Amino acid sequence: MLLDPQRSYDLIGDVHGCAHTLERLLEALGYRQQGGVWRHPWRMALFLGDIIDRGPRIREALHLVHGMVEAGQAQCIMGNHEFNALGWNTPAPAGSGRQFVREHTPRNAHQLGQTHQQFAEHPRDWQDFLGWFYELPLLLDGGRFRVVHACWDAELIRQLRSEHADARVDQAFVERAAIPGSFPHRVFDRLLRGLNMRLPGGLALTGDDGLTRSFFRSKFWEDDPQTYGDIVFQPDALPEEVVGQALPAAEKAGLLRYASDEPLLFVGHYWRRGQPAPLRPNLACLDYSAVLHGKLVAYRLDAETRLEPHKFVWVEVEQPEAPL
Repeated sequence: MLLDPQRSYDLIGDVHGCAHTLERLLEALGYRQQGGVWRHPWRMALFLGDIIDRGPRIREALHLVHGMVEAGQAQCIMGNHEFNALGWNTPAPAGSGRQFVREHTPRNAHQLGQTHQQFAEHPRDWQDFLGWFYELPLLLDGGRFRVVHACWDAELIRQLRSEHADARVDQAFVERAAIPGSFPHRVFDRLLRGLNMRLPGGLALTGDDGLTRSFFRSKFWEDDPQTYGDIVFQPDALPEEVVGQALPAAEKAGLLRYASDEPLLFVGHYWRRGQPAPLRPNLACLDYSAVLHGKLVAYRLDAETRLEPHKFVWVEVEQPEAPL
């Protein structure tokens, strides 16, 4: 899908408006500005989505990434935040019970708040970027490696590519996502938000972002998990009384399993902390909470078939690049 198997790539995690940090990372990777575009003599950047929201320089980050894509120096997939922006601006179809695909609730407005604020005096610019978001594929499959924002669900992807071979969707597809349980709804929810499991017993937890949720993000690659603690994959800890609880058979049956012998897979989305490293020899998350004063992380991919820890490259986010 538009990837040259002979080329070397730099895969870059969630930017979230940290444009200055992105420039520092690109410089560390050997990219230089030429003609207003960041370029490398032979490598290409692959962005894992979530360029927008939360950070202080969203418009600058979008122009940087868009410029690289237009110049053939990068590709970018859609993240859940780009999809949320499309959903916010897309009326829901009749009979869906919604007004917009992404309802205009205070919570959803807060998530897009920084993006809307920073584009307030550039409405035409924002409309252009919304149009560009439709050009972002939901995944890239380079044969020996794969890229998706949150979760690789082989069956959903097979069905998606039977309708949209290049994994790019249109407005009609986004509109149908307003209908819970529809195919587009399942595609966006799984590929861009990941595998989520409900907390048992009606429990809820409040994350570091201040939002309260009754679900938690879970792994999609564990071979034989036994407890809730075996599958949690998020920075916010589960309630103590949940961690050691046995995983019910029905919940376990609903898990995905990305096998250890499948191609290399790169995801973002999950707000990792600490020193970047592989999750498994064929699986890496490149989101290390840049917008929470974490790290903006890249992986330098060449011809390897198993991830090499020394090929993670990152820069620390310096204040005030990403104010809380």
